[in-house]
Amino acid sequence: MSRAAGPDPGRAGPVVTLTGLGRFPKVRDRGLRPWVERLAAELAPERESFAVRFVGDRTMRAFNRDFRGKDRTTDVLSFPGEAGPDGWPLGDVAISVPQASRQAAALGHRVEHELRLLILHGALHCLGHDHETDGGEMDALERRLRRRYLTHG
Repeated sequence: MSRAAGPDPGRAGPVVTLTGLGRFPKVRDRGLRPWVERLAAELAPERESFAVRFVGDRTMRAFNRDFRGKDRTTDVLSFPGEAGPDGWPLGDVAISVPQASRQAAALGHRVEHELRLLILHGALHCLGHDHETDGGEMDALERRLRRRYLTHG
C-alpha cells in the first residue's frame, strides 16, 4: 500500500495531535489522548491524522470571523482534511476551552466531559456530517456515539 493510499499498515488509526490544553490549568483530563486516539481509530481508521487545538475565546472568535464570517466566539470549529500526496487527514478541530467551561457549568457536568462532546461533534463534521442541512441524521448519529464513547460526568 502506498503512503498516499492510507495509513501505515502497522498503525491503528490516525496519528492524534493535541495542542494548547496546557494553557488551561483548571482542565485536567489525563485520559483525553487515549480517548481521542480510540475515537479517531474507530471512526476513521483509514485517515492519516487528527488534530485538536484548545484555544481561548479571542482566538476562537478570530477563527469564527475569518472562516465563517461570524464575529463571535463559538465552542467548536472543524476543518476537514483533504487528500494529498502525504495521505488523507481526518482534519483539525479547534475548541474554545472558556466556552466549553461555560457550557459545562450551564449543563451541570465537568468541563472535561464537555471537551469530549465537542471533540466528537467536531470529528463528525470532519467526516462530512452537517447537522444544519441533513434533516437530523448527524444528531441521531451523535446521540448513538455519545452513548458509546461518553459517560455522563
